[in-house]
Amino acid sequence: MALSGVENMARVPELRKKLMWTALLLLAYRLGVHVPVPGIDTIALREFFTSVQNTLFGVFDMFSGGGLRNLSIFALGVMPYISASIIMQLLQVVSPDLKRMAKEEGAAGRKKITQYTRYGTVLITIVQGLGLAVALESMQSPISHAPIVILGGLSFKVVTVITMTAGTILTMWIGEQITERGIGNGISLIIFSGIVTGIPRALLSSIEFISAGTISLFSAIALAIVMLAILVGIVFMERAQRRIPIHYAKRQVGRKMYGGQSTHLPLKVNTAGVIPPIFASSLLIFPATVAEFSRGSEWLQNVAAWFNPAGTIYNVLFVALIVFFCFFYTAIIFDPKDIAENLKKQGGFVPGIRPGGKTREYIDKVLTRITVWGALYISLVCVIPQVMMTQFNVPFYFGGTSLLIVVGVSMDFMSQIESHLISRQYEGLMGKTRIKGRY
Repeated sequence: MALSGVENMARVPELRKKLMWTALLLLAYRLGVHVPVPGIDTIALREFFTSVQNTLFGVFDMFSGGGLRNLSIFALGVMPYISASIIMQLLQVVSPDLKRMAKEEGAAGRKKITQYTRYGTVLITIVQGLGLAVALESMQSPISHAPIVILGGLSFKVVTVITMTAGTILTMWIGEQITERGIGNGISLIIFSGIVTGIPRALLSSIEFISAGTISLFSAIALAIVMLAILVGIVFMERAQRRIPIHYAKRQVGRKMYGGQSTHLPLKVNTAGVIPPIFASSLLIFPATVAEFSRGSEWLQNVAAWFNPAGTIYNVLFVALIVFFCFFYTAIIFDPKDIAENLKKQGGFVPGIRPGGKTREYIDKVLTRITVWGALYISLVCVIPQVMMTQFNVPFYFGGTSLLIVVGVSMDFMSQIESHLISRQYEGLMGKTRIKGRY
């Protein structure tokens, strides 16, 4: 009997074990989000974040899964790791040694780059942790005016930096373990878990706004319809493909005839997935956080105002970075030259296009054209919530980036589960074939 559907997941021991590992590791991360850094007045901190939920701090808190709101050991989340990954990928473009290490040295080269990324993560975490500790000492609750730090000084800075660094390293390790032992990309699932756990709080806030009359029932229904339309659009675009027809020439090997088949090369409209908005947010959050925390300089305060998520400059930079990372990440993970060479070796060709260089140019042209539409789609999804907040006075933040991450990670997670089920079914059928052949 074929194994298909989510209801059959429990029947596959290997898949059940992977799901258990994923759930336990995510649970460990969620427990760590609620472990605060020593020396913090948690009530004053929550009051502060209540007043800044629609600003940069609210966006950063969303990506940390509520860790920044609690100033937990996982307050910085996976952002330092993502920033370090961005830096390493950019360096691979400009550094021939790193590029050769990544492509020619195989698993050993990738292992070295991963190690360099870890070192970069630690360095970025130390800088961000120190900046966070210095800023917290001068901050207070806007409601009770109580200081957020109970007892400041050098000891608080040292403890905060050490705690944040250890927490980020542990988060990075949890993500790697999920990728290795569980199902899906660990870092993406950590971000996904943080966003999903914030949904109940957002629903309660929406009910409170409707009850208080801050937002009318009609506006709430209209907003729900817009969010549903965005959700349907995301699912449609994530599944959209441009299929390039591929034909294989017939060739005779001995007495057997091979080839003569027709297939297609699927090119996703959004080849880069959820990486561009995550990378763009990470780059914008890092300088904006430093500027926001610096209270003694007027020009830094102006910089913080520029990087306000509700501001025009922030959104323009956000869209520009999304477009850049769509093309950049697509170029990294999909090489038309390799595809064209492999097709030529296997006797495949695109009808009307000469094999080799012409095929590479054709694939590159098609990929560039659909990546433009993919970048526009991601930019539109990520900017719509900001426009609704500023132009239509929506009194709370719902992130297009959040919806994109939730839908993208969910679809990738389910596709990997289906792959395991299909693989298990195939192995079972092959096993039956071998037994039948033996007897």
